[in-house]
Amino acid sequence: MKVAVTNYGGYLVGAWVPDKVGKLISVAVGFDTIEGLLNQTNYYGATIGRYGNRIAKGKFTLAGREYNLHINNGLNSLHGGKKSFSHVVWNGNQIDQQKVELTYLSNDMEEGFPGNLTVKVTYGLTDDNAVEISYEATTDKATVVNLTNHTYFNLNGEGSGDILDHEVQIAADSYTPVDYTMIPTGKIEPVKGTPFDFIHPKTIGRSINADDEQVKFGGGYDHNFVFNPHDIHTPVAKVTGDKSDIVMEVYTDEPGMQFYSGNFMLGTNTIRGGKRDIKRTAFAMETQHFPDSPNQPHFPSTTLKPGEGYRSTTIYKFSVWEFKLS
Repeated sequence: MKVAVTNYGGYLVGAWVPDKVGKLISVAVGFDTIEGLLNQTNYYGATIGRYGNRIAKGKFTLAGREYNLHINNGLNSLHGGKKSFSHVVWNGNQIDQQKVELTYLSNDMEEGFPGNLTVKVTYGLTDDNAVEISYEATTDKATVVNLTNHTYFNLNGEGSGDILDHEVQIAADSYTPVDYTMIPTGKIEPVKGTPFDFIHPKTIGRSINADDEQVKFGGGYDHNFVFNPHDIHTPVAKVTGDKSDIVMEVYTDEPGMQFYSGNFMLGTNTIRGGKRDIKRTAFAMETQHFPDSPNQPHFPSTTLKPGEGYRSTTIYKFSVWEFKLS
């Protein structure tokens, strides 16, 4: 397996995984040139911060003070605002052939967020074909932090067609429904009996066009799944490419994950190999705390205070599906 990373935006530029016949398949959407990264707005492979996902109306109150953020997604702030972590140059250090460390100082009030936030993101590639992403952060003033990675995957190969026949399983009995602006309503509801039930494996396309208000709000899947109790050693999601038999398992210590089915890929970008980023030709699994948590106190807290340390790890582990007789 091979992985490429750039210190511009902390992007995972590409990932190449052996398929069932040992051929390396490019499973992460990327670009042939840096210009492609600079000109796209879909966050393909980006490190997301300070706050992954949406904050309602671009504002929150912390320690009695209201903070206003850049509005860049309808009525809301998305993925850290206009100049998020995906639009800055990080300090990069390649530790060895299997590890890259990126650091960045986000200044007090950058994009409206309080505190000087010192961030470190480490990409590691293990001997058993797992991409391990570790996040660390400290602050000198109370702030909110929710870091994630926004790689889009197609396990049959980027640009090879839609991902509707990929099989998905997510260890989440619940999810957070949203309003029409894609902000959580505050409820945590069961997935059973809804299109969001991936407790047992099913294809992405099976319920993606269901006559369901939540599906219609997102134009497909673009929702936060609330994981069942787990630890970093237990997979919380599993995806299998229907043509390549490549399997991706997700491990994380985060409480949730945004499962996004590429609904707003518009074919406006030329991705690697001269192909276009057509609708639903890739998916993202963004491990996270919940969207709009700073405004929803009953959600897991995203507040980071001086003297505390933010730490989070997510692993994308790749293998090949094998049929076994019982």
